[in-house]
Amino acid sequence: MKRHNQSSVVEFILLGFSNFPELQEQLFGVFLVIYLVTLMGNAIIIVIISLGQSLHIPMYLFLLNLSVVDVSISAVIIPEMLVVLSTEKMSISFVSCFAQMYFLLLFGGTECFLLGAMAYDRFAAICLPLSYPVIMNKGVFMKLVMFSWVSGIMVATVQTSWVFSFPFCGPNEINHLFCETPPVLELVCADTFLFEIYAFTGTILIVMVPFLLILLSYIWILFAILKMPSTTGRQKAFSTCASHLTSVTLFYGTANMTYLQPKSGYSPDTKKLMSLAYTLLTPLLNPLIYSLRNSVMKRAMMKLWRRKVDLPTF
Repeated sequence: MKRHNQSSVVEFILLGFSNFPELQEQLFGVFLVIYLVTLMGNAIIIVIISLGQSLHIPMYLFLLNLSVVDVSISAVIIPEMLVVLSTEKMSISFVSCFAQMYFLLLFGGTECFLLGAMAYDRFAAICLPLSYPVIMNKGVFMKLVMFSWVSGIMVATVQTSWVFSFPFCGPNEINHLFCETPPVLELVCADTFLFEIYAFTGTILIVMVPFLLILLSYIWILFAILKMPSTTGRQKAFSTCASHLTSVTLFYGTANMTYLQPKSGYSPDTKKLMSLAYTLLTPLLNPLIYSLRNSVMKRAMMKLWRRKVDLPTF
């Protein structure tokens, strides 16, 4: 009977915003524009940092990894979302749903740790400038990046495998735009108490621990900035940190509301909007946040543009 129950649901139905059919076309256009701008913005950052030798330092190499993560999250979520919006309802197989949840958790978990590593990098650069080359050498940088990616892989593997080990007996309608853990878990016909304890504890460790480390880093950074004698130095330090803080606030704030909320805390439509905030807005805004506020990035962009324009043609 257990095997029969587990195989009784062979696919899921993503409902999306089917409650608002009059908005489907407008939402499709908005999300398509967001997707294209996200791809273009993050691709520009990846190209500029990859080709700019002067940007091959930890601060910008962390940013390159962040842009890779943001492009990946968008590619996992938005194309499927556009199909849902164009058809109002869409079926998705077990394998596809598993893959979407897996990669969403992988890239989301990786971004949590990358943001923490970036805060540590800014702490070392501003609070311990003389020791910075030793503290953040190439070996340390590589270990932080590898730790971020491996942690994301481990989180995704454990959580996704556990969720899809449960029986799904029906109904099979996911009241969401994509296969995210909370709405999929609502369809499980088994006791999920242990998983919910794990998920809550894991979220605290994966989301809140890096967030607290970021908070502590910026408390020390604030004290160091206030002690700077130069107004120009303080402004430059504030500008560098403001970009990262804006990204952290946007990502962690919306992710916490999604994964640490009570089951009945928000309506399904509100949950969809909160999920969109960290899966769509963060990848969209990160290139603007980091490039428009960073004079070094803007100079590198102009230098690369002039170099390409001035190339002789044969």
